[in-house]
Amino acid sequence: MEKLPIPFLLQQIPDAPKQLYIRGQFPDEEQYKFLAVIGSRKFSAYGKQVINKLIKEIAGYPIVIVSGLALGIDSLAHEAALENNLTTIAIPGSGLHDNVIYPASNQSLARRILQSGGALLSEFEPDFKATNWSFPKRNRIMAGVSHAILVIEAENKSGTRITARLATDYNREVFSVPGSIFSVTSDGTNELIREGATPVTSGKDILDFFNFNLEQTKEQQASLFNNLSDDEQKIISLLNTPLSQNELARISGINIIALNILLSSMEIKGLIKEQLGKMYKQ
Repeated sequence: MEKLPIPFLLQQIPDAPKQLYIRGQFPDEEQYKFLAVIGSRKFSAYGKQVINKLIKEIAGYPIVIVSGLALGIDSLAHEAALENNLTTIAIPGSGLHDNVIYPASNQSLARRILQSGGALLSEFEPDFKATNWSFPKRNRIMAGVSHAILVIEAENKSGTRITARLATDYNREVFSVPGSIFSVTSDGTNELIREGATPVTSGKDILDFFNFNLEQTKEQQASLFNNLSDDEQKIISLLNTPLSQNELARISGINIIALNILLSSMEIKGLIKEQLGKMYKQ
């Protein structure tokens, strides 16, 4: 664990933190867009479907998913990011030592975030235990470090609404997913839209905001996987689950020396990446 220089976007808010602790690796701010995904702890089946749909539709683009490691929508956002090979950052309302990470039930999720190449951030001392007042302070960091926030489900009076208001104060884009007029968990998102938030019904809405050229990017991604050698194809098929080089050598049957050369070549081509000792498919 170490201290992180305050990221550029976070420096711009009026109540920027004086210090930040980090576990893991903070993504390059010049290469990635940061999207905070927030919502109710009491999510519905609709909210879960929305998260899975939207994050799947933005997978493959240089977008970092930021959330608060809380139960509910936060956890689902982190999980969906991991499933779709998107980098994710968790900002809990506690310190970052294993024995104080809140909620304790998400300690395994925090470990998987780190193992995938993501990060944990907090302005609190490493052994600080979460309190009622630490969550609003954490929320301003989620809003401040992100280019935009996406509200999935929220009741009208909730911490999510506070975070959305902060994002507006910080001149961040606020996206809101419309929901049923009969659902309490959609009261907040529908109200945000009435107040001027941008309604989101597909990942394309988010990609358009970030000015990604969808067709060009898809073509570039597809072209990476054209004309693969037999060994390259074998490695790509095996990396549906991240594996270490030793695991790849054992499963693929490729000599470890030849495998190291092959993996280096594939990494240069942008086909795979190595993080925390494991290889990942791009």
